[in-house]
Amino acid sequence: MKAVPQTVPGRPRILIIGGGYVGMYTAIRLLQKLRDAEATVTVVDPRSYMTYQPFLPEAAAGSIQPRHVVVPLRRVLRGAEVVTGMVTGLDHERHVATVLPLEGHPYELTYDQVIVAVGSVSRTLPIPGLADRGIGFKTIGEAIYLRNHVISRLDLAASIDDPERRKRALTFVFVGGGYAGVEAMAELEDMARYVLRYVPGVEADEMRWVLIETASRIMPEVSVRLSDYTVKRLTERNIDAVTGLSGPMPAYLYLVVEALIEAGVHQGLSREVAQKLVIGTFEGSAALLVSTGESPEELRHQVTSPGGTTAAGLRTLESRAVRSAFIDAVAAAAERSRQMGR
Repeated sequence: MKAVPQTVPGRPRILIIGGGYVGMYTAIRLLQKLRDAEATVTVVDPRSYMTYQPFLPEAAAGSIQPRHVVVPLRRVLRGAEVVTGMVTGLDHERHVATVLPLEGHPYELTYDQVIVAVGSVSRTLPIPGLADRGIGFKTIGEAIYLRNHVISRLDLAASIDDPERRKRALTFVFVGGGYAGVEAMAELEDMARYVLRYVPGVEADEMRWVLIETASRIMPEVSVRLSDYTVKRLTERNIDAVTGLSGPMPAYLYLVVEALIEAGVHQGLSREVAQKLVIGTFEGSAALLVSTGESPEELRHQVTSPGGTTAAGLRTLESRAVRSAFIDAVAAAAERSRQMGR
């Protein structure tokens, strides 16, 4: 049998690029509608299976098995050609696609009709380091890797005494407060709590889970009431949802927000109160800096100068200690971001 799909004279080829949800169901419907030998349906995808992404959080947490999240394309697309590889080029004038198999040399594949259903990729946003350090959440492989990574951090924390290293190991940050981010964080946090039953020396309240969303609220797909309800439930589980900083926020602003919240907690405020205070007093300056492209030092000036937007909010605090701690936190975060080259 030839590994490269062969063109049958007189039979048109319908090429589907992408074997995800859209690509797979498009092929299924075409196979149902077409008569025998009326056309050849060819599906090209780097993976030989379709991933049902809404189940990835459950798979990451171990609630369901990985095999329940994927559908083998060759099993459900009987009668179609399934090519495991990538389409690296389309010459629509010649009706030719360039296919790169997982191993071997690229080759050309002729077609009569083409359907592009390549799906999406994880957005890294303009945050330096996120693409290098972050873990995506689009494939079953990434979901299982994320589960193993969380468990490995719990094991690490149980094996070291350094407070700073333990804190780093037990801090988990999710960027993106949509359906995927919220559900993935909630499932993994629940799994981590269960795993701690078998990890002596690490308490559940030592873990810190942070959800960062640049919009004014999480889960913008639903109503404000349901979004607020979700935040309330997350807060009850000691999960921080940092929201309200809209626009293409520079990376250092995340450092500043986290530093301010930590400063408030250190001065005796509850995390929820500190978070609301930071967002409420910080949002004006953040919007200003985003629009003007100022540096972290300018943010510090906004806090310390009498006319600064954030300073006006901080003046409402009765405690000078908290106000001073917030100002110092901004300075420290600005200095840290400069040292990191951000």
